Amino acid sequence: MSEREQPWKPTKADLAAAAGKTVADVIAPDLRVLFVGINPGLYTAAIGHHFGRPGNRFWPVLQRSGFTSRQLSPFEEHELLTLGLGITNIVPRASATAAELTSAELRAGAQQLQDKVCGCQPRFVAFVGMQAYRIAFGRTKANVGPQPETICRARLWVLPNPSGLQAHYQMPALIQLFGQLREAALDG
Repeated sequence: MSEREQPWKPTKADLAAAAGKTVADVIAPDLRVLFVGINPGLYTAAIGHHFGRPGNRFWPVLQRSGFTSRQLSPFEEHELLTLGLGITNIVPRASATAAELTSAELRAGAQQLQDKVCGCQPRFVAFVGMQAYRIAFGRTKANVGPQPETICRARLWVLPNPSGLQAHYQMPALIQLFGQLREAALDG
């Protein structure tokens, strides 16, 4: 079985047991882009790999927007580091939905994320989830795209949530928006 293939599918019991678990960061110094999810879902926590739920569009969008030359699977997430890319979350604990997170939890996660960003110094920090970014950083009017603020010199960028549960942005729009970040990251 290759790394691209999922070795097992979590059961309902596995998903229930994943509540509150964390998923290790895929992070290194001097990344081009550090992607920041809201928090791991239960499926992601159960398999231990970011954006792991089948139907999540993160991995196809990364490839189609030009960040990767082929579509990686969640089980190949560490290959991102060789491309100058990484993944973390605002809130580390897994939950069934992001709606289970409190505003206080998101704000506390933002402070911890700032410390992490200052330590690894990526060029761009890309939040995949606008509403969580708005709450976590108190930027109630933030929109998708580049933000005027920085964290320890890292430029901030907000992207739509690629979850298959989020239908506001269809695949062509996601590809275009991720592609704009890729172009800026290559130029920056």
